Amino acid sequence: MKIIICDDEPLARERLLRMLTQLGHDVLAQAANGRQAIDLVKQYQPDVILLDMRMPEMSGLECAALLNQLNMPPAMIFCTAFDQYALDAFKAAACDYLLKPVSMDDLKQALDRSMRINQAQLQHIAYSEVMTGASSCRQHIAARTHRGMELIALDDIYYFLADQKYVMVKHKQGQVLIDETLKELEQEFSERFIRIHRNALLSLKYLDGIELIDGGQYQIRCKEIDDRLLISRRHLSSIKERMHVL
Repeated sequence: MKIIICDDEPLARERLLRMLTQLGHDVLAQAANGRQAIDLVKQYQPDVILLDMRMPEMSGLECAALLNQLNMPPAMIFCTAFDQYALDAFKAAACDYLLKPVSMDDLKQALDRSMRINQAQLQHIAYSEVMTGASSCRQHIAARTHRGMELIALDDIYYFLADQKYVMVKHKQGQVLIDETLKELEQEFSERFIRIHRNALLSLKYLDGIELIDGGQYQIRCKEIDDRLLISRRHLSSIKERMHVL
């Protein structure tokens, strides 16, 4: 990951730099206060920023508040000697709050957690899509997993499959569950997904063909993956029509 370190103590910055290098991350720049950090974030657009709490000119919390106003704020991890600001840090959308001296294990775990998209980034992406008029619908699906909030690009989704009270999203990086309904997804993404069964929506981008199976039923063949999805009889004709215009 691409990281910026912000701490007014040179020795603290040096120690974090050494650990981050050992963990295989790329430190783009270092700042001695929050004001410098904001300029560096705008310049380098890092994935993560490590923030001290008490610094001259601008504190870590003040810096975090301003970073959250950016279009794509980095994930923020506080590294500080003061434990009394933890609640304020998490209110500022921090991914983690580490007490000095920061251990290698704690730093690694915090960075692993920061790899998922944070809530501030999610809100800004959704807001940007609406305000720029990029599309009349979302370009991403948000899913809450054990890693936190993840954002999945619509272009990377193969299909949606109803699974009891949830919907399973099969995408290029794996699969997740969301608590939206197929009906809502079908209405919103009707130009990009087609209903193939009462429990499934398929991306037209990954529709490869249809196959006849036992009992006179048909199944969908998907591009890039080996999954086969059953087609209900009531949707077969509409699928064939869409295939002719693809």
